[in-house]
Amino acid sequence: MTNLFQDGAISIHGAQENNLKNVSLDIPKHRTTVFAGLSGSGKSSLVFDTLAAVSRRELNETFPSFTQQYLPKYGQPEVANIDHLPVAIVVEQKPIGRNSRSTLATYTGIYSVLRLLFSRIGQPWVGYSEWFSFNLPQGMCPNCQGLGFVDDVDEQQLFDPEKSLNEGALTFAGFQPGTWRWKEYGNSGLFDLDKKLKDYSAEEYELLMHAPQQKLKNPPAQWARTALYEGLVPRMLRSVIHSASGRHHQAALAKIVTRKPCPVCHGTRLNAKALTGKINGKNIAEVSDMDLVNVLTFLNQITDPKAKTMVHDLKRKVQALVDIGLGYLSLGRGTDTLSGGEAQRIKIAKYLTSSLSDLVYVLDEPSVGLHPHDIQLITKSLNQLKHQGNTIVLVDHNPAIISAADYVVEMGPQAGKNGGQVTFKGTYAELLKSDTLTGRALRTPLTFCEPRSAPAWLEVDYVTNHNLRDVSTKIPQGVMTVISGPAGSGKSTLVNAFKQQVANQDYVDLSQDGVGINIRSTPATYLKILTPLRKLFSKANGGVSTQLFSYNGKGACPRCKGKGIMITEMAFMDPVVQECELCHGKRYSPEALQYTYHGKNIAEVLNLSIDDTLAFFKDVPSIYKKVQLLQQVGLGYLSLNQSMTTLSGGEVQRVKLAMELDHTGQIYFLDEPTTGLHLQDTQKLIDLFERLVAKGNTLILIEHNLKLIAQADWLIDMGPDAGKFGGQICFEGTPQTSLKATSSRTGTALAALRA
Repeated sequence: MTNLFQDGAISIHGAQENNLKNVSLDIPKHRTTVFAGLSGSGKSSLVFDTLAAVSRRELNETFPSFTQQYLPKYGQPEVANIDHLPVAIVVEQKPIGRNSRSTLATYTGIYSVLRLLFSRIGQPWVGYSEWFSFNLPQGMCPNCQGLGFVDDVDEQQLFDPEKSLNEGALTFAGFQPGTWRWKEYGNSGLFDLDKKLKDYSAEEYELLMHAPQQKLKNPPAQWARTALYEGLVPRMLRSVIHSASGRHHQAALAKIVTRKPCPVCHGTRLNAKALTGKINGKNIAEVSDMDLVNVLTFLNQITDPKAKTMVHDLKRKVQALVDIGLGYLSLGRGTDTLSGGEAQRIKIAKYLTSSLSDLVYVLDEPSVGLHPHDIQLITKSLNQLKHQGNTIVLVDHNPAIISAADYVVEMGPQAGKNGGQVTFKGTYAELLKSDTLTGRALRTPLTFCEPRSAPAWLEVDYVTNHNLRDVSTKIPQGVMTVISGPAGSGKSTLVNAFKQQVANQDYVDLSQDGVGINIRSTPATYLKILTPLRKLFSKANGGVSTQLFSYNGKGACPRCKGKGIMITEMAFMDPVVQECELCHGKRYSPEALQYTYHGKNIAEVLNLSIDDTLAFFKDVPSIYKKVQLLQQVGLGYLSLNQSMTTLSGGEVQRVKLAMELDHTGQIYFLDEPTTGLHLQDTQKLIDLFERLVAKGNTLILIEHNLKLIAQADWLIDMGPDAGKFGGQICFEGTPQTSLKATSSRTGTALAALRA
């Protein structure tokens, strides 16, 4: 034990952030420490909200005050002090570069060097490096403006012809009468606001829907002096569909937008001149379309001495991505299509090439979305970072990640107010012997369920999408099937083929995609319990207006307008999100917060965890019954007012599952539902799946969790690797039979865990 601390320690004293109970802890320097424990037990409060927040705050304070105003603001965590704290690099799970112009190559800086390479040795000579950029006028395709695709907007879905502008003829969210977007038409003086759209002349319709951006001649007084007028369709394309705000309207946009490759550049994003420059017969778009393994082959074939430095830099950056298991991705892959796990690995790879040392890297569940085979690559990369003289701190539930750590800290003993304490600290070997939740769960032997017989089978034949080549297989109905395999091996493509097969049936699709959510969505809004909650507050306070208890109405904080946070969009970079300085994240105005129900104001009630909410509203069936659904899917640790945009993909999926628990004879599709779950909560989810199967439902899961895989009735293992090296079925049968299948990576991992 003493040996672990030979390089010193990061010493935390008196941490009380969120549910932490005056925690003091030493974390060994130049070692890998994993924080384990139930969701909501205090891991993130200690690691991210305390350790990382103090480091970032104090680093920002070293800059001049002029510079600090442009940096993200980090609150002062409730902690006495932290000694020997290095600069923290936080590597989160959240997706990166949601802008349509961001690709793997642009995000990592690879594309800048690649453009320079083509401008120096490409033949024939095209121009300087900007002539190869699809984000600059010199290089972009003039038809799609460098996006690689064009959007067809079904404009009939944008308005109601039976209404006038005053009556709400513009039907897309945010264009209701009186809103700032509506005023760009209502205040223009161009239209009769009481005239129904069906009565517009062709000229009026064209002006409303398609007019290019322009300055108005003789505008009315209410028109802003510098404002420009723009038709509804081009305005939607520019400020909603192709902007960062478009992600808040995904469900609505899907109904009105059809996306297809640009017919001029055929998806390359570049103009014809840029595509003429070639190196060894390949233009820059063709190189961008290669997977990273082939990019290395391309770079190794370049012998021009002028390119030596650029090729060396490119190989170093690309090799780091390949080493961490992302060799199946292409340079041109849009960052908005990457999973949270892939985004996190890209960030890790970026740091692997850094010369900096004596940093503390703080990572949030790097195992998410990874097969046991991929986790070996992650641990290898993290060890490389450690050997460069850095300290690694992880929050993770995965047994393989925990077992690879030098030091383990478990938080608990439970979640929420019953957590916030250190229940174990020591080595992995000591954890296995301990009487803690994690220790007991890790000691539990792997067991296989007795496979159930299937009344019928679903079949797909000769699937050739993406990296699948003539794949034919079948899935039993009325039982639980898992599709497993390394990231990028073709699991999702195969599952999509099954979805198409049952497209005419009423199946339940519980993907990790958002649930039509935006920054104002919370579990409370999703469960639709705010209306009865407002009525309770109104009745308890002499019948004051229920609108006073709405953060979307009269009760909203005047500063953040009920969001609880302030968001600064940063173009192609991640937006900067800060807690509202007036309401401190409560969302409500001081007037609304003066009223209470059973001793708590509306913000305090919404700050309750799901578990605590059940106790608080045990005598209110309209709220209790709905909230109980989230507890059943293992989300008792979430608070009612937690923004849905902060939930992991697995949590979003379990929220959707909570609303779909009453079916019989239905087909459920789930994508890694155990994401973010402690081993104990994974067992609760397995028990829930058993109850769904007992009702006669069919469960089809994409999953990496070996404990859940062992409880499936049927297993299809994709592989052997990712991208062009995958797309094959390496095993199909019962999970127990896979132990003897040497060609199955999942079978090999199950056998290793069983040994």
